[in-house]
Amino acid sequence: MCGIYLTNIPFAEEEVKIKLESIQFRGPDFTGIQKIDDLTFGHLRLSILDLDVRSHQPMQFEEFTIVFNGEIYNFQEIKKELSDLGYIFNTTGDTEVLLKGYIEWGESIVPKLNGMFAFAIYNASTRKIFCSRDRLGVKPFYYSWKEGKFEICSQLRPICQNKVINEDAISMYLDCTYIPSPYTVYKDVYKLPPGNNIEIDLNTQKITIKEYWNLKEVTDEGLSYKEAKEQLHKLLKDAVKIRLQADVPFGSFLSGGIDSALISSIAAKIYKEPIKTFSIGFEDPKYDESKIAAQYAKIMGAEHTETICKPEDILQMLPKLIEVYDEPFGDSSALPSLLLNKVTKQYVTMALSGDGGDESFLGYNHFDWVAKFKNLIKVPFGIRIIASKMLWANALKSKTEPFRRILNIKSKNEFIAGIFVGYNSIVKKRNLDWLSNYSGYKFWSKDLFQATADLNIKLWLENDSNVKVDRASMAYSVEVRSPFLDYRIIEFARTLPLSYRYVPGRKKRILRDILKEYIPEEVFDQPKRGFAVPIGQWIRKELKEEFVSNLSDDFLNHVPNLNVAKFKKMFQDHLQEKADYSSYIWRVFVLSKWYQEFGFYKKTNAI
Repeated sequence: MCGIYLTNIPFAEEEVKIKLESIQFRGPDFTGIQKIDDLTFGHLRLSILDLDVRSHQPMQFEEFTIVFNGEIYNFQEIKKELSDLGYIFNTTGDTEVLLKGYIEWGESIVPKLNGMFAFAIYNASTRKIFCSRDRLGVKPFYYSWKEGKFEICSQLRPICQNKVINEDAISMYLDCTYIPSPYTVYKDVYKLPPGNNIEIDLNTQKITIKEYWNLKEVTDEGLSYKEAKEQLHKLLKDAVKIRLQADVPFGSFLSGGIDSALISSIAAKIYKEPIKTFSIGFEDPKYDESKIAAQYAKIMGAEHTETICKPEDILQMLPKLIEVYDEPFGDSSALPSLLLNKVTKQYVTMALSGDGGDESFLGYNHFDWVAKFKNLIKVPFGIRIIASKMLWANALKSKTEPFRRILNIKSKNEFIAGIFVGYNSIVKKRNLDWLSNYSGYKFWSKDLFQATADLNIKLWLENDSNVKVDRASMAYSVEVRSPFLDYRIIEFARTLPLSYRYVPGRKKRILRDILKEYIPEEVFDQPKRGFAVPIGQWIRKELKEEFVSNLSDDFLNHVPNLNVAKFKKMFQDHLQEKADYSSYIWRVFVLSKWYQEFGFYKKTNAI
């Protein structure tokens, strides 16, 4: 787990050093800077495999140089294949395997990789740079490109100097709580989409992006439920096993949910000694899963550490949030994620997580929303419009409003998109043309549930969940590995009938039935709370002053395309407990902090 940097801009070495120091948390163990030809390579190392200096980066072999962030979980298998071809290895880590694999197979190495990765390899003979990002976007890859000059980095901060805000991206953020790839908050700076390679030809000054992996049209393999459960269980055990390869102490995140319980239970069975588990709890019982997590830990014989998150912890985490999430990021669960990793770092350097289970096995509450309205969406739009007008005339407008919004949705695809971008908006003029980058969900499956799950994987997982986990863990130099994000599991889950994964009132059916082999059902069969914080109440009480002082008229009028009047009414209605608009308020609040941090706004008097 590391931070990478590469540029052909002729910065002085001291300038590059300062850039890397701004994200030192990604790799505190070693900083490597090397000039080769007209290129400057930079690398920040968090040592996980082969802790020796021989595995420091940038790493060279013959005319090839690599900077690599991530882990290749099947590197031993690839290493054997290369050894059989005559390659000799000087290290015991995965970086050398990746470099020599590229030398042997070129870009064909990428489909062989099972891991999380973002890397760049320079061939001095051809003057070409080959880069790749993992299939699901677990590891970040940013690049700036203008008139043949480029910078590549694991985060935005080192490459954002003198950059101009992309106002369209701000509107995307206000709708989504994140900025979807390939866009960033800056003009001329981009994210390489997951499952893509990028080649830079220094001779022609051309850049080529090519997809190597994506979701496919759903195919039912015809497995019985018993066969499916056995195969999935086998896959999960292998996904956990290969992620336990490390030369540093490891642990496992443990919430009260199904996914982390299953991953931790499998790890506890594989590992010879008691594993260490970590959880975050809240004083508010509506959000607290810590007692359930403690039960899990006791059953699996884990050494468990529990931390209670309080409002004052959130205030303390705010500067860290803005520092490490170096573009606006409005998912409030980033805060407990930061706290969890802060605590975890005191004990271990690597941790397993249950991230990714909800996407493939239909665990989110919005799948219940799909179940509730799937038949209504099939009704012709004209009929639904008439019904909508009748409801609007109803005296109980507030209670019928959600239902009316669904009636006004033109198509199945619009219904699915609305789950992720919202059916309400705080922008003056909404433009969702960027969703065309994620249009695959319209074609891979005709089923409403699977189409929703596919957009969940392609849009939400990359831009929200994976960003949250990467930044929160890297903030405290912790490597997080997520077995559910093994591409084999993602692909296998999509071949299963929906009834194997979702039953009304029993989401993630197949995972629950596997978990029963480790933990009694009466222990884990409890309502899902998610990894959220009671931010709505905190805005009204403990954090009210902080929010009011940062959401001044002066700042709000600085935000491009924000419907200021609408937002202010939402803010007041929330404070008066007329409605819960915490999601909208939080994302604008975070935006205000980001503007201040990066010098785009100087705080003035509050409203």
